[in-house]
Amino acid sequence: MIAKLRGLVDCFGDDYVIIDVNGVGYLVFASSRTLSKLVKGTEVSLWIETVVREDSISLYGFTSQLEKEWFLTLTKVQGVGAKVCLSILSVLTPSQLSQAIAAQDKSSFARANGVGPKLAARIVSELKGKMVLVSDNADASELAAEMKENTPAETKAEEKSARAAEDAISALVNLGYQRIEAYQAVNAVAAKMPDADVSQLIKGALKEFANKEV
Repeated sequence: MIAKLRGLVDCFGDDYVIIDVNGVGYLVFASSRTLSKLVKGTEVSLWIETVVREDSISLYGFTSQLEKEWFLTLTKVQGVGAKVCLSILSVLTPSQLSQAIAAQDKSSFARANGVGPKLAARIVSELKGKMVLVSDNADASELAAEMKENTPAETKAEEKSARAAEDAISALVNLGYQRIEAYQAVNAVAAKMPDADVSQLIKGALKEFANKEV
């Protein structure tokens, strides 16, 4: 099982790169975002997911462990094969994936080739609340600290804030804003005003939009 490759970029295809490792060329499928970062003749190190099927063994490459984890997460959704997953990773970065799922933003996923409205809806539905925590520099102790349990009081407060944020986002969507931009604006306000109610979140988000237009 190949987990990582380090070698020289030999040549490219539409959805793959060939990595020369000590004279052996490995064909690695990758997203267009990953391919755009590679330069022919230069050394590259890619995290690899090896997919074994009855009639083939395919390698999929990623510039970070986080991108690889998102690949594994997305391919667990029914209808999302490896190639469709690469299409999604071509249009959305890991952070944008997190935002789109948190915002239940189907339109972001529908931008990817091979993802229709029904599949986009299934992705955001099945991955709702899903967190991909792995990062290049994270170790087990850091991940455990990030996942520590909150007290009941903290949980109740978070639930109240989450409901207020969702109501504010829905209101902004009804006003004509895209769900993903409404999500980003509301969360920017919530970060500054953790105890803000729905009306305060909406007013703050509208100011965020106004500031961007200036």
